[in-house]
Amino acid sequence: MKIQLLPSTFDSTGRASLEQRLTCFLIDDRVAVDAGSIALSLTDAQHDTLRDIIVTHPHMDHMATLPIYIDDMFALLKEPIRVHATEEVIGLLQRDVFNWTVYPRFSELSNGTCKVMEYVPFRHGAEFTVAHLRVTALPVNHIVPTVGLLVSDGKVAVAFTSDTAATEDFWQLVNRAPALAALFIEASFPNSMSKLADVSGHLTPAGVAAELGKLAHNHLDILAVHLKPSYRQTLIEELNALGIPRLSAMEPGREYEW
Repeated sequence: MKIQLLPSTFDSTGRASLEQRLTCFLIDDRVAVDAGSIALSLTDAQHDTLRDIIVTHPHMDHMATLPIYIDDMFALLKEPIRVHATEEVIGLLQRDVFNWTVYPRFSELSNGTCKVMEYVPFRHGAEFTVAHLRVTALPVNHIVPTVGLLVSDGKVAVAFTSDTAATEDFWQLVNRAPALAALFIEASFPNSMSKLADVSGHLTPAGVAAELGKLAHNHLDILAVHLKPSYRQTLIEELNALGIPRLSAMEPGREYEW
């Protein structure tokens, strides 16, 4: 399984910047988890293969360029772009984004060849298929309806906490997973901002350590994501100070493979 955190900004040489304000993970060039930066940094080949997007929750940094991506692809599609989400999140996307005011209701439109977009609802705790992947989603502890994900390609599995404060059911799901190779865990604010982290439904490095204490698996890669750019260096120092083996900050643009 190959996973890339799509960059949201680039430096003056065109290389991916470490300042990551938007969230979009690309799996095997075919499936996206969230869509914050999906319209900003895909290659031409990835544009050709990506048709499935799992939306964990409707915050702007996780779906900001989804409507732009669909708009860009409108005339080129030979099959719809499928947006996988819970019924609740689908309802919020329809109400707040694809509402004929912010953006068209692409789910009601065709380009003459196919529908442009379709919603594919999933249920908490029920495994579902997205392209070549098997996925299970469970609610986590954020301030809007949000799911964490367990994703398997039949050989290895990876887990995404998505945006969350301390949570429980997600870890029970992850601990039952065979062949877990990697965990993507959020770390948004430094320890000095624990009150803000709590009220906004996020983790500090201290919170990361507490959550990882619930993890039964050993010998897996643990990648910290969702680092707020203003605090990135402090967060990395505090994460390193935890002394947790194979824990590191994920690098935007880099391809990780398991």
